[in-house]
Amino acid sequence: MSTPITAFYAGLLGVTFLYLSILVIKQRRGRKVSLGDDGDSHFLGLIRAHGNFAEYVPLTLVLLLVAEINQANHLVLHAVGTLLLLGRLIHAYGLRHHVGASWQRVWGMLMTFAALLTTSILNLANLY
Repeated sequence: MSTPITAFYAGLLGVTFLYLSILVIKQRRGRKVSLGDDGDSHFLGLIRAHGNFAEYVPLTLVLLLVAEINQANHLVLHAVGTLLLLGRLIHAYGLRHHVGASWQRVWGMLMTFAALLTTSILNLANLY
């Protein structure tokens, strides 16, 4: 069975995660900090952008994969994949460039939640 839609978004999200990982590693090396954020709110923002990505993306991708395997509408799957990718990018930008709340963090999370909820509903609707 081929799952090109999930493969496409998983590939893009994988590259995005690698980029976020490199940002954190560069900061750790530059600051000589192996654990924690050394009390730096900007560094904490990078760490959280990376961590938040790792917390939400895997489950949503699994749900996207299952929905694709169960032949959900391709346009809906692309919409969900796009929402997830853009939501994570916008959220990471907000955490990297702003301390505290920002429209990027809010919209990034709303888009991520929309992707998570939509893929959940697609899978629940396919039970019967």
